[in-house]
Amino acid sequence: MVISSDEYRESLNDGRIVYYRGKLVENVAEHLALKVPVNHASSIYDLQADQNYRGMTCYNDDKLGNISSFYRIPQNTEELMQRHDLIYETTRLGRGQFNIVKAIGTDAIFALMYVTKRIDEKYQTSYYENVMKFYRYAAENDLSLALAQTDMKGDRSLKPSEQKDPDMYVHIVKREKEGIYVSGAKAHTTQSIAANELIVIPTRNMGAEDKDYAVAFAIPANTKGITMFARPLKEVETVQNDKLSVIGRKNVEVETITVFDNVFIPNDRIFLNGECDFAGFLAMMFPTFHRFTALSYRAALGDFLIGTGKLLAEYNGVAGKSNIRRNLSVLIKYKETLKANAIAAAYKCSYDKSSKLAIPNIVYTNVGKLFANENYTEVIKNIVDIAGGMVATMPSYEDFGNSDEEKILLKFLTARDKSETLDRVKLFQTLREFISSFGALYLAGMIHAEGSIEASILELNRSYDYSGSIALGKYAAGIEDHL
Repeated sequence: MVISSDEYRESLNDGRIVYYRGKLVENVAEHLALKVPVNHASSIYDLQADQNYRGMTCYNDDKLGNISSFYRIPQNTEELMQRHDLIYETTRLGRGQFNIVKAIGTDAIFALMYVTKRIDEKYQTSYYENVMKFYRYAAENDLSLALAQTDMKGDRSLKPSEQKDPDMYVHIVKREKEGIYVSGAKAHTTQSIAANELIVIPTRNMGAEDKDYAVAFAIPANTKGITMFARPLKEVETVQNDKLSVIGRKNVEVETITVFDNVFIPNDRIFLNGECDFAGFLAMMFPTFHRFTALSYRAALGDFLIGTGKLLAEYNGVAGKSNIRRNLSVLIKYKETLKANAIAAAYKCSYDKSSKLAIPNIVYTNVGKLFANENYTEVIKNIVDIAGGMVATMPSYEDFGNSDEEKILLKFLTARDKSETLDRVKLFQTLREFISSFGALYLAGMIHAEGSIEASILELNRSYDYSGSIALGKYAAGIEDHL
């Protein structure tokens, strides 16, 4: 059953422990800054209630009834393409900003379905049953989810069990008949403050000595012992009264350092409990699904940048100039390469009979993700080149709020046509907002989110089938006389 956005926001007033700028937050949905990422998340629920988008955002499951389309388990190319379209379109409807609250959690659930089947086969555990029980609970109650994977890591030259402080990685501190207790912390937990449940999985491969660090589970965000420390939302704080800035007032997400202090996890919420040989496998399978998601939302972000760049070029009167066409072609190449890789990953997917899952093609997914990582700064360079210096030096929204100043400013900020001047100002402000107050977040995120450049390179080298290429190399050199 899908719920309303009001019901979703109310569900977050549950006593969860969240700190923002040194103060305990009473209710994240009403906090001056944190309500923006909550409202951004709630727009997914608004779309479910909108008859224009209900067909895209809702799905009638034979067993679970009317549920969010994010919870639909993809079983073939067509359903992977539907998931791609869902993420792409909801990102566009978020003004080019990804809405992660159901996408990332279901990516994790799909990976858990795949991996726990194999753990159960080897160790006669019942983790897959636990995953499916949690999946049904989350889908039936239309929950928002966050994924906590990246550990604090401490001294990165050391394994989890070698750290001076064991809490640098989330780990099991005690095992009892009814469940386990865990401590540690996770970094970069996106939208945890806006999630009903947290899913926790390992961040790396582990050896036998790291057994207590090989742990995966799901737990309500308000569970005793969980504390979230939110990053400062400067992109929200600086534009709260700025009518020229829309994205910073409406479409922002937030990350936390999420601390687990002796948190109890009941047995039926445990998905990995010391099976260290599967920690790395799970850590790898989640990005396979999530990088497919990344291709989808980053393509939509590319669409936002194309539209902004094209409009500014037209308003500036330079749309026909050869250098501007080259600039725009870089933006188009970025978006369409990501979209093409997502389509290829769906069409060349594999089907796992055991978990009944369609798995995006690992090679196409990682090639696309690597392209996204390595070319983001080039995209920003080209859209700034299109916009020109005014994107950095335009007067403030307060100046446009003063009628005496506004009249003068609009006169001198006119380019191609006077009737377009205010729209041109708004575009300048949107782009300035994107590359300044959002700049550090996106620069780090577009390089490291969903896995770093090195992570994609490692996965490509691990997953790529070299056999055909090697055979061709031997044939071309005359080492073999046939392919």
